[in-house]
Amino acid sequence: MSSPVRIALDVMGGDHGPDVVLPGAEIALTRHPDIAFLLYGDSARIQQLLKDRPRLAAASTVVHTDVVVRMDDKPSQALRQGRRVSSMWRAIDAVRMKEADCAVSAGNTGALMAMAKVNLRMMSGISRPAIAGLWPTMRGESVVLDVGASIGATAQHLVDMAVMGAAMARIVFDIERPTVGLLNIGVEEIKGGEEVKEAAAALRAANHPGLAYHGFVEGDGIGQGIVDVVVTEGFSGNIALKAAEGTAKQISEFLRGAISRSFMAKIGYLFARGAFRALRDKLDPRKSNGGVFLGLNGVVIKSHGGTDAEGFASAVDIGYDMVRYQLLSRIEAGMNDRPQVGQAAVADASASDELQVPS
Repeated sequence: MSSPVRIALDVMGGDHGPDVVLPGAEIALTRHPDIAFLLYGDSARIQQLLKDRPRLAAASTVVHTDVVVRMDDKPSQALRQGRRVSSMWRAIDAVRMKEADCAVSAGNTGALMAMAKVNLRMMSGISRPAIAGLWPTMRGESVVLDVGASIGATAQHLVDMAVMGAAMARIVFDIERPTVGLLNIGVEEIKGGEEVKEAAAALRAANHPGLAYHGFVEGDGIGQGIVDVVVTEGFSGNIALKAAEGTAKQISEFLRGAISRSFMAKIGYLFARGAFRALRDKLDPRKSNGGVFLGLNGVVIKSHGGTDAEGFASAVDIGYDMVRYQLLSRIEAGMNDRPQVGQAAVADASASDELQVPS
């Protein structure tokens, strides 16, 4: 029998804290009975909620913390005030100390990334992290990165993200050589900035064993599912993500308004409600909740701060899969054969540099 997957939870993180995190953990436990939880936060509140969840209580260890990182804290402020004592830091530190295999938080994205980078450090050969998320497409799902870890990227950073994203895709989609595309303003090779074109040339020439380079992908190609992995820098990736989330909500509101507009429309809905349920399920952001921090010496998952229990459970599911199917080992193996842009090595990032994280 395989050993349990130990997951550390920042119970106080997010808009709803324990009221969502603990029910979400309970849902994830029903799907993965081999999870052992470390729960960091206000022990009195946690224990009160665990009274009605005996199965979760039996699979959990509670560790009290007094400090909570607020959703509006700046990363530097969170590091100063919450370092070593907050529920967020303690959950990440459990991964560093090998007490947990993964940390999951719905808290402040910038603070979580800053704390994770300072505490866990970067993997050898990787100078900056990326956040990878699952994106629903017409073909199923794609991995998209970076969706907000840092702003801007050199050609080598884009190449490294392609290798890391492909490692994640092999786990999620069970594909030996996922297809990878670079997000660009056109599919023609002459288009785009120099960094994107240089990264494309390196990926094309390398014929990396862990990925199949497709070429450039335009914005509308993400939702079409043209490739398994879409790579871009964090500024444009975050904008694309927020635009897609807003469009999904807009479509849902349009449909709701159209259905309630007339009696005949309501009758039509009764005949087509199966199709509407399928559409609602496809657009449900909870199904793809959970951004994976790639490039760190540890697995850290960022849940959406405003999600519900089902959405948080999805983030725990992602963390479980990344641990069980050895994400870090797959990234390390891919980095051994990673393409180099020209003759330039990866520039070392200063540990004192504050991350620029889109809100």
